Amino acid sequence: MIEPKDIESIIEDATFDFTMGDSDVAISKLDSLLENARDSFAGWHALCEIHYSEKNFDAALKAAEKAHALAPDDLFINTSLSRIWLELGSKEKAELFGAQAKIAGWKDQLKNPDASQDEITIG
Repeated sequence: MIEPKDIESIIEDATFDFTMGDSDVAISKLDSLLENARDSFAGWHALCEIHYSEKNFDAALKAAEKAHALAPDDLFINTSLSRIWLELGSKEKAELFGAQAKIAGWKDQLKNPDASQDEITIG
């Protein structure tokens, strides 16, 4: 079993590789990680975003669906799914996940009203 700190480190390394322009290495690291840590939401989401950035929308969708199964109420994965479905040509599914993202955002605001008030004051 991989320790959570090791999972985080691998994701950070893969993200760095991606930002340095080495998407193939980043994807390879995440694929290897996810073979052993199938319940890593952050790993699946990172893989989704890299595939999306590379315009590999089918692979992005597969990774996003894995992440969504682990955290269906997460604001960011619902936003990612909305963007992916828009690229894949399904306005209906894009709108569905966009609405889910809005609901998740509202839930976050209700859970932490002080943080949302700070955002309003600052922004």
